[in-house]
Amino acid sequence: MSRRAVGPRALLAPCCLLAALLLLPTPAVAADNRELAAEREAFVEVEVAGVGITPAGVPAVLLRRPGAEEAIPIFIGTGQARSIARALQGAEPPRPMTHDLLNNTLGVLEARVARVFVDDVRDSTFYGMIELKAPDREEPVRVDSRPSDALALALRADAPVAVSPQVLEAARELDYEGMEERVAKAAGITVNPLSTDLREALGLPEREGVVVSQVTGPAREAGLRAGDLITEVNGETPKGPTAFRRLIRDTPKGQSASIQYWQEGESHRIEVPSDLPEERRTGGSVSPA
Repeated sequence: MSRRAVGPRALLAPCCLLAALLLLPTPAVAADNRELAAEREAFVEVEVAGVGITPAGVPAVLLRRPGAEEAIPIFIGTGQARSIARALQGAEPPRPMTHDLLNNTLGVLEARVARVFVDDVRDSTFYGMIELKAPDREEPVRVDSRPSDALALALRADAPVAVSPQVLEAARELDYEGMEERVAKAAGITVNPLSTDLREALGLPEREGVVVSQVTGPAREAGLRAGDLITEVNGETPKGPTAFRRLIRDTPKGQSASIQYWQEGESHRIEVPSDLPEERRTGGSVSPA
């Protein structure tokens, strides 16, 4: 797969901007004069549930409240999808990529990402903000950001993520029609169909299967991660989320399901209980963030 070269100026510019903001002697609450679109107390903390695919076939990052079923889908580009998936997997690139470089730069400056916000939605486009803290500044610095970049940075910095009430409401109003057949969960594993865009975004091989967008319980303990490609369940290739759920359900009672998957260039096989509670997750479509 070809990779477009990124010039040094493109990589250094955001790092230099962060350095300038943090070294300014006068506190700056909002670096670009854009304030949060809601009162801070109104925000709800969420977690990054995984990278999925919308009915339109575009990569999306899924946010949800801890323990909840409702997902907040945000369209993202293939580069951001790949960056978020790598962070969810805990994968370390041979050399720092852009979001790794930003996080490393903050560390050198003894600053940190305190929190990221997805605070507004206008014309189906979500807006985000990164809140930074530095040891010599009393007030935090907030920088306007695409939610996808903010989330990729938050995952690397282990920073909390919060969304505003209007973002939650906008997610509820999105059209989820047809998504039930595109996202399914069984044995603690949430999967999406494999499209060309998603394959490119996650750097997956030319094999059939379904993509993991979230994993919990025994499967996660065994090593399965978001962004992995499941190629076999009990010796059969799942051709989609519905087939994946069926293959898990068809596992003989009292036996574990055998799952083969691709992760970081290698194939693995695990055995997981097939009788865990199942649930479905929905997603919708918005403009790229």
